[in-house]
Amino acid sequence: MPVIHDLFQDLKISKEDIQQKRTKDPLLDSLINKYSQVDAEVVKAESAQSDAPSDDALKKLKEKRVQVKQKIVDRLQT
Repeated sequence: MPVIHDLFQDLKISKEDIQQKRTKDPLLDSLINKYSQVDAEVVKAESAQSDAPSDDALKKLKEKRVQVKQKIVDRLQT
């Protein structure tokens, strides 16, 4: 069953804190937008019936989501 990942819960940071950081950091804002987009693609692929992607394609999407999340974590730590 497809599940949308809650980035804020995963990062253990409040939405308010992230929002403040996003307004001051355009790169962070861009990364978070990208994460949301990739996460939506993963959920869509996981819930697809007739046009479901291959396991490899789904795995690559999930890896992309992890990579973007890691960039967000790195950015927050700088």
